[in-house]
Amino acid sequence: MSIKYDKHIGTKQKALRINLDRRIYGSFAEIGAGQDTAAHFFKAGGASGTIAKTMSAYDMKFSDEIYGPEPSGRYVVESRLMKMIQHEYDLVEQRLAEKRGADSLFFAFANTVVALNYQKSNEGHGWLGLRFQLTPRAPYNDVVIHIKMLDNDSILQQQALGVIGVNLIYACFNYYKSPETLLMSLMDDLGPDRVHIDMIRIQGPDFNHVDNRLLSLYLVKHGFTEVAMFGPDGQVLQPSEALYKKHILLLRGRLRPITNVHIDMLRNGLKQFKAEPDVDEKKVMMVAELTLQNLRGLEKDINEKDFLDRVDVLSSIGQTVMISNYHEYHRLVAFLAKTTRLKIGLVLGVPNLEYIFEESYYQNLPGGILESFSTLFSRNVKLFVYPTFKNGKLYNCQNFELSTNLQPLFHYLVCNDKIEDIRDYNEDNLRISTDRVLELIKRGEPGWEESVPTEVAEMIKNKCLFGFPCVVYEPKMAAHIHQAVGNL
Repeated sequence: MSIKYDKHIGTKQKALRINLDRRIYGSFAEIGAGQDTAAHFFKAGGASGTIAKTMSAYDMKFSDEIYGPEPSGRYVVESRLMKMIQHEYDLVEQRLAEKRGADSLFFAFANTVVALNYQKSNEGHGWLGLRFQLTPRAPYNDVVIHIKMLDNDSILQQQALGVIGVNLIYACFNYYKSPETLLMSLMDDLGPDRVHIDMIRIQGPDFNHVDNRLLSLYLVKHGFTEVAMFGPDGQVLQPSEALYKKHILLLRGRLRPITNVHIDMLRNGLKQFKAEPDVDEKKVMMVAELTLQNLRGLEKDINEKDFLDRVDVLSSIGQTVMISNYHEYHRLVAFLAKTTRLKIGLVLGVPNLEYIFEESYYQNLPGGILESFSTLFSRNVKLFVYPTFKNGKLYNCQNFELSTNLQPLFHYLVCNDKIEDIRDYNEDNLRISTDRVLELIKRGEPGWEESVPTEVAEMIKNKCLFGFPCVVYEPKMAAHIHQAVGNL
């Protein structure tokens, strides 16, 4: 049933095509901003061929009676969406499987959102999902997304919600063979000035080949969001939910691969961060951040395997990973500050500190470096600086070199506890060059293993990461080698 992607198909035409396909049949449950998705199918014509039921349990008591209460007391959360989808899909199967299950592709669409309030004092966002079959009587698949609605008018936000809901349903039934196309089509008739998609998860028997980490990368790469995240287990995370009420300690870098230097930076940076008087160590989340610029490097496009290599290594040591399009540190901090009111720590080396104090990078800001610093060094942000060797000399905050006009600013920040040296570092690690390590890995030369954690070295060798030249034997040759070894 999959068809070629045509971004010029309008919302009404998509809804009509779904309505005219007599196999597709299911229900809609929408909470928080009207039944805008279902309305498109009713208005397109032929809705009786698609819609088994629509509902909207706005009242919390009604909602809880149908779907059960939320332990958190919050209703615009993924757990509520999944309860809605499961409940509605189960009803469709229970009531219609015998009558039309052999010829139908059942689905349940749901959303739970909060649109702009009357005072315009909140941020519109929500969860949308579709549970659906691609073959009659087959197991279901799930696609779940989280969106931020950016229009400064509640009616416009509702309209955008309806459009993206239709796009989601149409994409799942028509573009399932290409997950990237499925993702791209979600923004048809919309734009990044109206809606951001900051999380997508696709799973089910028809999508076992899909790596949701790559889809997270596509979200940032194609400008659907500025930030995407996933945990050490590879599961995608919604950034605002993951960072909510957390102390955040973040390390930015190419991490290609992560070396003993980075581990030392994180370990000792974390120790000093937890020692801060306003940090509750039970609420600390460590994050390794990869920017699009670092992923591209000197290449014009992103090498997807290289990206997954980095993520696999980071996951192996238990790191949560963030992908962002925030090249400037003050933009990164502005985002983090929206997700938590608790303290934020940035772990960085002297070269990155030099970058932060380079005035030429702020020429596009009316207030220059001071405008940037007013955000970067907000009251809950602190930099932890790891020393570096340069020209045979150790550099840290004590001998940090700056132009004369910036020295008072730097000393002000140090004196007011906004910048601090990482103290208990391993000096042997300072001589490690990540670029040199990568060269040795690609050439398969020994010596690099000592510069990375043991588990990382084993993973690189076993999975041939970062261009490590693994030897692949033909089956017959492998059998001969195995026999020869057994005879020794």
